Amino acid sequence: ESDTRRREEHVELRDVFAVKVKRRRSVGQQTGGTLLGLTLFCCARKGSKLKEQTIHLNNLSADHCEVWFQHLKDLLSGFADRPKSLKVFVNPASHRKEAYHVYRDEVAPLFKLADIKTDVTITERKGHALAVLKECTLDEYDGDADSIFTPVRAALPLGVIPAGSADIIAYSVHGIRHPVTAAMHIIMGHRQAVDTCSFSSLGRLLRFGFCAMYGFGGRTLALAERHRWMPPSQRREFALIRALANLKPEDCEVSFLPLNVAPGGPQDPRRSESVRNLGEQDTEADSTWQTTQGLFLNISVMAIPCLCSMAPRGLAPNTSLDNGSMALIAVGNASRSEFVKHLKRYSNLNNQFSFSFVETYTVQAVRLRPRSQAGWVDDNSEDNVEFETKKTPFISSEGTYPWNIDGELLEVPGELLIRVHPQLITLFGVNVEELEDCPVKCSCI
Repeated sequence: ESDTRRREEHVELRDVFAVKVKRRRSVGQQTGGTLLGLTLFCCARKGSKLKEQTIHLNNLSADHCEVWFQHLKDLLSGFADRPKSLKVFVNPASHRKEAYHVYRDEVAPLFKLADIKTDVTITERKGHALAVLKECTLDEYDGDADSIFTPVRAALPLGVIPAGSADIIAYSVHGIRHPVTAAMHIIMGHRQAVDTCSFSSLGRLLRFGFCAMYGFGGRTLALAERHRWMPPSQRREFALIRALANLKPEDCEVSFLPLNVAPGGPQDPRRSESVRNLGEQDTEADSTWQTTQGLFLNISVMAIPCLCSMAPRGLAPNTSLDNGSMALIAVGNASRSEFVKHLKRYSNLNNQFSFSFVETYTVQAVRLRPRSQAGWVDDNSEDNVEFETKKTPFISSEGTYPWNIDGELLEVPGELLIRVHPQLITLFGVNVEELEDCPVKCSCI
């Protein structure tokens, strides 16, 4: 009681993720101490960013604190969507080899605070995580991933904690590149169904993913991968500038199954629920393959918006996380200056598709077949001869073609088939329409 005006405060229980007994201890004391009350740990939001917030409830009665503590613990355990056990993979080479420190210092303490058991694997080579998943019993965990090509919807949700250079997936479900925010989405059990693509060539499944780029996007990544001795930011800008300097079109044939917008279509809010039980054969039967061929500077196929700092509305703003469709963006042959204008419009929120050489489609499947019988060559090679005109397609004799799949290089021997699988997996996160804080980190163009 006091003479000053008292302020009433409240907190939603759904925002609380942990409760601990608060004690005053002397330096070096590990147990016991003077009872002070309870501390609630809450998830607080500021824009797209989530952070930990504490609320102290003072009470010196051991009996009162015990009753409140047990009751609050029982209530928190009733949130069924919140994981109790996680399988964690850490890529130690990510983010200038600081990913492990990011996990240890920023993420692991939050998991421990939320009483989440973790089984951590530090990956040692490419494919290590997949090898571990094939051997482990996923029934023991409440979060990870599992998918086979039937395809069957993954039984467990997947959490993506950004610590690398290509974090469009984390951006798209968190709205920000922030490890603590990613960890808080996992702790709070925020779940978002997400469409997934399968990538097949010559009748063989290559992988699953969310977005793919062929042409400029693939060659840029291939150049960056060949210069991994450079610091990440310098490597990306070098590859981008080099690819622009050697800008050449790809001669290919693109076939696609359009997905017409109709009642119950991808933009219809009623579709979100019904699409979960929709088989690909049912949808494909209603459409006819369409084909276009010619010279293309870049072709993108994306099942999610692909938000990033350089494209706050996303690389594919016309699609969403769970509408059962993909965005096909075909950038035809154009001058270097016009292509650069197209790229710049991604960052300044203007319509990057309002060029005569850019075509967009809403599709459910795409088949891309290079028309040249050759593959790709390193643009930086001294043996690479200069082409006489911009209309000369970019080819080589190595027999493979570089694709950028979710920021990873995939070399395909020929035709690639991409199909969307509606809401195949669940990610920890939310449906983010647009980035709120979107500083452009790359100024090279």
